[in-house]
Amino acid sequence: MAGVTDLPIEGEMSVGQRGSGRGGLDQYMKSIAALVSGGVDSAVSIHMLKEQGYEPHLFYIKIGPDRDTEWNCTSEEDVEICRWLAKRFGCPFDVIDLHRQYWEQVVGYTMEKARMGLTPNPDVMCNKLIKFGCFEQEAGKDFDLTATGHYAQTEVIDGKTWLATSPDPVKDQTDFLCQIDSLQVSKLMFPIGHLWKHEVRAIAEREHLLNAQRKDSQGICFLGDIDFRDYIKAHLGENPGDVRELETGHKIGEHRGLWFYTIGQRKGLGFGGGPWFVVKKNLKRNILFVSHGYDPERVYKDHIRMEDFHFITENPWETSQTEILITFKIRHTPEYLTGTIRQEEDGTWFIQADEKIHGVAPGQFCVVYDKEHHLCFGSGEIG
Repeated sequence: MAGVTDLPIEGEMSVGQRGSGRGGLDQYMKSIAALVSGGVDSAVSIHMLKEQGYEPHLFYIKIGPDRDTEWNCTSEEDVEICRWLAKRFGCPFDVIDLHRQYWEQVVGYTMEKARMGLTPNPDVMCNKLIKFGCFEQEAGKDFDLTATGHYAQTEVIDGKTWLATSPDPVKDQTDFLCQIDSLQVSKLMFPIGHLWKHEVRAIAEREHLLNAQRKDSQGICFLGDIDFRDYIKAHLGENPGDVRELETGHKIGEHRGLWFYTIGQRKGLGFGGGPWFVVKKNLKRNILFVSHGYDPERVYKDHIRMEDFHFITENPWETSQTEILITFKIRHTPEYLTGTIRQEEDGTWFIQADEKIHGVAPGQFCVVYDKEHHLCFGSGEIG
C-alpha cells in the first residue's frame, strides 16, 4: 500500500501527531470524549490530552455485575480513582451505565459460543459493541473524537483511517480492536498508543498520578474475581462426556462439559496420569481429546479457514487475484505468525501458514496484519 508513513516511537509528542495519527493538531480544538477505567493507561492518556490543550470529558462505562451479587468487583474503586483523575485535571466526569447492553450483547455472545463448544473472545466484542457501539449512541455522538488508553494507533492513508499497531509488542492491543468498523476507527484517538508500557509508568510516576503503580487488570472484565468456568456452569450447567487420549482412543476420564475447555489448555484439567493437553473436541459425540505431549504431528495446523472476514477500513486486496503475504495472530501474544491469505471461490478466506501452529480453536478470531505487522486489516472467526 502506498502512503504508509513510518512513525517515531519514543518520547512525548503531540497527541495529534502520534496518538491519533492525524498529523498534527487540527485547525480548531475538537471535543473529546475520553474513556477512563481507573487504570494507569487511561490516566496517562488524560494527562497527555491536557498537555496538548484538549479539554476532554471523562466517561466511565459501568458494565459490572448487579448490586445484589456477592462478586468481588473493583468498579467502585475504579470510579473513585476516575473521580480523582477528573478533579486533578479539571475535567467533567460522568458514569455511563451500559450494564444491561453488555450482558445482553457481550455476555449473550459469550454464552452462545461456549454452548456451541467454540472459543469466544468477549473482550473483542466489548470493544465493538459496547465501548465504541452503545457508548457512541449514548454519549459519544456528541463529541468529535473518542480517546482511550489502548496501545494502538491510527494512520490516515489517502484520506482513509487505518488501525495501526503500537511499538510495544507485549502491550499492543490491536487484536482486541479487530472487529471495529471504519466509522469507529475514524473517530478514535489513542494518546498513549505510540508509547511503551514502561514509558507510561514513568510518566505516571513523574506526574504523581494516584494509580501510577496500580496493577493492570487481568481476565474478563465483567467477572471480577469469579472463575470463568464457575460462571459458565451457572449459565450452562454441565454436560458430562468421555475424555479420550488422542493417539490411542483410550478413555482416561470424564469431562463436565466441552464448554469448560479450550484447545491448548493444560492447567486445571484434573485428569489423572497427566500432564494432559486439550487437543480436540468432538461436538457431535461430546468427546474431549487430550494428549500427553502437545507436539503430535496431527494436532498442529498449517492453515486456517474463515467463513467470513471483517475488514476494519476496507479490503486492501480487492484487485489482487494472488496470494498475499501477511502476518497474523490467533491469540494475544507479542509474536506474529507469517503466511499468505487468499479468498476462495466459495467466499471463504484461507490462510496458509509458513510454519505449523498449535492451539487453533474454532471460534477464535484470527487477526490479520500487513507483512510488516504495522497495519491491522481486520479479523475472521476460525471455522
